Amino acid sequence: MLQRFIRWLVRLIADTFFRRIEVIGLENVPANGPVIFAGNHPNALMDGWLLTARCGRWPLHFLASAGLWKYRALAPLLDASGAIPVTRREDAAGEVDNRQAFDRVYLALESGQCVGIFPEGVSHVESQLVKLKTGTARIALQLAARGKARASIVPCGLNYIHRHRFRSQVLIEFGPPIEVDDDWLRRYREDEQQAVVDLTETLAAAIRDVTLNAPDWRTLHFIQTVRRLYKPTIAELSPAQYVELSRRFLQTYLVDREDPEVQALAAAIEDYQGRLDLYGLKDYQLRREVSSGYAMRKILLRTVTMLVLLPLALPGALLHLPIGWIAAVVGSRFSYEMDDVATLKVLSSALLLPVLYVGVSIVVGLSFGFWWGIATAFFLPFSFFASLRILETEAGLLNSLLAFVRLVRLGKVVDDLRAMRSDLVQRVRDRVERRVDPALERIFTPDDFSAAP
Repeated sequence: MLQRFIRWLVRLIADTFFRRIEVIGLENVPANGPVIFAGNHPNALMDGWLLTARCGRWPLHFLASAGLWKYRALAPLLDASGAIPVTRREDAAGEVDNRQAFDRVYLALESGQCVGIFPEGVSHVESQLVKLKTGTARIALQLAARGKARASIVPCGLNYIHRHRFRSQVLIEFGPPIEVDDDWLRRYREDEQQAVVDLTETLAAAIRDVTLNAPDWRTLHFIQTVRRLYKPTIAELSPAQYVELSRRFLQTYLVDREDPEVQALAAAIEDYQGRLDLYGLKDYQLRREVSSGYAMRKILLRTVTMLVLLPLALPGALLHLPIGWIAAVVGSRFSYEMDDVATLKVLSSALLLPVLYVGVSIVVGLSFGFWWGIATAFFLPFSFFASLRILETEAGLLNSLLAFVRLVRLGKVVDDLRAMRSDLVQRVRDRVERRVDPALERIFTPDDFSAAP
């Protein structure tokens, strides 16, 4: 019963935190038998929750830093979900003994279950995959050498559109499994250390194939701007298209950073972005001219939406404000690492909200009658989601108002920026047409661009 609750809670957290979760490559996950899920690690506990919610297998035992068990509220949930504590070398003063943890890993895999590992070792904020530790490969090869089972290693790519932003989007991509076959086992028996290194390198290449990797953040920001300029005005990219298009710019269209054309384009885009920042504008606000009537209708629609949702959201908002404050305090004061802040906020909210709902429902039931208590229990979750919708609408309304005022006030500056943008768009699209791989399916064709207003 507790495990079912944990699984439901993890899915609820993932679906609430992210507006859209797209999964591709699920056919690469074996339906039966032992599997080691090995993925990149950019977002602390959220990475494990996402894989648990969307990998299609249960139970999934994650190797997790033993330091997480120091949180008293978190430890029972980690144990109930089957997480396995591992002491990292950098966290220990002396020798590290993880034999008990590895025994649990082998027991789970030999019984046909799944294990999740993040081979980078720690959650990080780098723009690319960092060097993998050899533990994943060692576990897979040692498991095969024990002779009871062989696990498939499924590379996982967690690609966040905006990693820490609430109601953002994420792409989860599963690559073809790496099978630890007789050849790998022979190599392991002949030269254990070299086989582990080779399998680790094979796994690193497989994870890179399902993730977006840039040499540095400046390059990644450049690619993100180029991608926005390239796509048709009215097109909305799915997370899969977002990652794939960014990957093509990195690996094909703009791969040669020493090319004078690429350098000139990067300088022009940096100048354009600097001017946008100076005037407080966003690129999407310049994609097409918007009439005053259209802008006012959009602002009016968002205002009406807020007014309609307000009666439903207001009672819940008053109750949820203390939860938000507590979550903020927990995230800032008790984070084990800097990258745990967001996940601790989400976890503390997920633990406190049910307590709040039950407590308020009991108080209402005792005060006004049983059925009023039941009605309150059903009403509060709806009020919570209405509050979220109002916050999203309010943010959109504020952005629309600010954009409308700036576009009207700046006048000639906006016209010059639109002309600059139009020139950059043409340069980017010309570059793609000359560098495109004809063997790859096009995400957008020339017809898409000509049809866009």
